[in-house]
Amino acid sequence: QVQLVESGGGLVQAGGSLRLSCAASGSDFSNTIMGWYRQAPGKQRELVAIIGSGGRADYAPSVKGRFTISNDNAKNTVYLQMNSLKPGDTAVYYCNALNRLTMSTSWGQGTQVTVSS
Repeated sequence: QVQLVESGGGLVQAGGSLRLSCAASGSDFSNTIMGWYRQAPGKQRELVAIIGSGGRADYAPSVKGRFTISNDNAKNTVYLQMNSLKPGDTAVYYCNALNRLTMSTSWGQGTQVTVSS
């Protein structure tokens, strides 16, 4: 069972930056895809960015060029650097771990990001 703990959310003005962190524990992460998702009020949860253990990353079109996902395998931690934030980025951001071999998935508790105009 993978445990995920997010941190780094908060309130920021439009155009500002935040960095989210997700510390993972409890498993071998060599076959794990880590990701960030978000859910705004009244909307479905959506993928923001994912990264494999080798460092390959993919992004939702709405955040590409503004957000950067990275991982520190030694610390079992994944980060989401968010720049040029917009009010539309306001949501609860969730960390996710997907084991490619077992297809089991784990979620963090979520961290609120609020971007004011």
